[in-house]
Amino acid sequence: MKPAPRTCFIPRRRLQRCLVALCLGVMAPLVTAQESAREILEKVEDALRSTTDSVFNRIQLSSCQFGIRDNQITCAERARIKALESVGVNFGPDKKDTRSVAIVLEPPAERGIGMLSVTYDDPTVDNETWLYLSALGTVKRIASGSAEDSEPAALFGSEFTTEDQDTGKLDEYTLSILEQTTEAGREVWKIESIPNAERARNTRYARIVQYIDKERYVTLRADMYDEHGREIKRLLASRVEQVNGVWVARSLTMMNLVSNRLSNLAILEINTGIEVPEDFLSQRTLTDVAFREAELQKLRAQID
Repeated sequence: MKPAPRTCFIPRRRLQRCLVALCLGVMAPLVTAQESAREILEKVEDALRSTTDSVFNRIQLSSCQFGIRDNQITCAERARIKALESVGVNFGPDKKDTRSVAIVLEPPAERGIGMLSVTYDDPTVDNETWLYLSALGTVKRIASGSAEDSEPAALFGSEFTTEDQDTGKLDEYTLSILEQTTEAGREVWKIESIPNAERARNTRYARIVQYIDKERYVTLRADMYDEHGREIKRLLASRVEQVNGVWVARSLTMMNLVSNRLSNLAILEINTGIEVPEDFLSQRTLTDVAFREAELQKLRAQID
């Protein structure tokens, strides 16, 4: 006859300590992942800011209805193309805020349309965007857009919006690493950003999933979802090159999966170390044609 199995009794205090240790062991990877996600995105944004300080860019912005042909995304119509020049500087604490001006050069019918943007890292300070329409001769402040009132404004009629150009404000999101995978042949972190209650009132995106290049700290892809879990937009980055030691995606394609339209923003030239007069990055540049052209000529002379 086999002896009865022995029962092991664990003192209550010891059992409680074991349960606490077990819980902490389960939770630790989650906490670490969230902290790591924050650190990764901070490095991505630091890299982006380094390309917006004392910079003069020449940009081509094209938009079209798109379709799929031979498993390739293609324009289903002739693309509308705009040529722009943009100037930016960083300012504020640790130079984490950015002020920039973008001016349309072509097509001729839209020449002079301009946008002044100010983005703040501080989540308690709203970003500012001012649009000047040369045909009307007026400057209008563009609302940041919220789920309750209006859509965020499109940038020069493209699929990029004022919300898409936001940087900083990571405190407004719960961040987590979903997995480590590959994208466009590169090893990436797949990071999820979910807005907090305050941010959720001022965004169309209930969830964003970014694919961050593990070596170059560049966002290679971003999927944006609405409150119903439907993917509504997708950003694809390519032509990743080094500029002054920092990796930069020189081609960004924003796909609107609801309207089946896309826009490509190609940075043709990136010129850093430019001396930008403080008064140039103001509403005067939008409205005063003589002032704007004179100052732009001085900036162009620094790179041509």
